[in-house]
Amino acid sequence: MDKRRQEKVQKFEEFIDLHLKPKLLLLISERDKVFEQQKTFSDLKRNIQNLEKNSVSSLKTLVNLGSEVYAQAEVPDTRHIFVDVGFGFHVEFTWSEAIRYISAKEEWLAKQIEERTRQIASVKSHIKLVCEGIRELLELPLD
Repeated sequence: MDKRRQEKVQKFEEFIDLHLKPKLLLLISERDKVFEQQKTFSDLKRNIQNLEKNSVSSLKTLVNLGSEVYAQAEVPDTRHIFVDVGFGFHVEFTWSEAIRYISAKEEWLAKQIEERTRQIASVKSHIKLVCEGIRELLELPLD
């Protein structure tokens, strides 16, 4: 193989290793974070529905203070809850308001997951395309 081909192959491999693979890992990480948010909101919605179904007006619970250290807490009135809406802001909602907000948030998160999945597929296809270019430069047979 001549020197020019080797240089092209090396540039393609560097492009994959330095640009495409890190971008792919970042997108996967971002999508995983959105999946976690989706699960958190889904769990919250289910808990609110259980409170409504069982007509719970007060409750005692354990609160994680961090590092798996728990403290007992008593909630005298469960009709209003605070929901983290982002950027450190918490909004007080009634149960029905919280469920409406969570449903809208779940729709938005589903769109985010769909978009990240599309981006991941695009980067994977770019990696495949560049690998195909390397294969052609090296004149290797198809696998």
